[in-house]
Amino acid sequence: MALMEIRVASEWVDYNGHMNDAEYARVFSLGVEALMDAIGLDEAGRARYGYTLFTLETHLCYRREVHEGQPLSVEVTVLARDAKRLHVFFTMHDSEGTLLATSEQMLMGIDSDAGRPAPFPEAVAGVIETLPAAAEGDWPELAGRRIGLPAKR
Repeated sequence: MALMEIRVASEWVDYNGHMNDAEYARVFSLGVEALMDAIGLDEAGRARYGYTLFTLETHLCYRREVHEGQPLSVEVTVLARDAKRLHVFFTMHDSEGTLLATSEQMLMGIDSDAGRPAPFPEAVAGVIETLPAAAEGDWPELAGRRIGLPAKR
C-alpha cells in the first residue's frame, strides 16, 4: 500500500554526497506516521482513542544511494499482526520504481493514558484488517533477514 511521497531535503545529505543513513530511518519513521494516519491514529484519532503506536524493533537495509532532491515513495505490507502488534515491511523506491531501502518493523499498540500495551481500538483493528498483507510463507524476499557474517566454508 502506498503511504507517502517525499523529496530528499538538502539537510539530509552528508559529506559523501548522498542521504545520511539516519535520514533513511527518518523517512521510514514518517512512513509509520502515514500508516498511523491511514488506520485512524492521526492526531484526532490518537486523542479520541487515547491510543498510539510505539516502534519496538527496526531492521533497516540500504539498497541504493539516494541524492538531494530525489523523489521517494514509501509503501507498506503487513507481514503479521495480533491484537496489539503489527509486523510490517516498508519499502522505499525512487520515481522509476528502483528499490532504495527496506525497513522491517515491529509496532506495538499503546494505551496512551496507562503507558502500557493494549489491543487496538475496534475501529482501528477493522481498518488494519483491510491493509495489504503478505500470505504466510509468501513474505517479500528481503523480509525476515537477520544480521550476521556469512559462514566460512
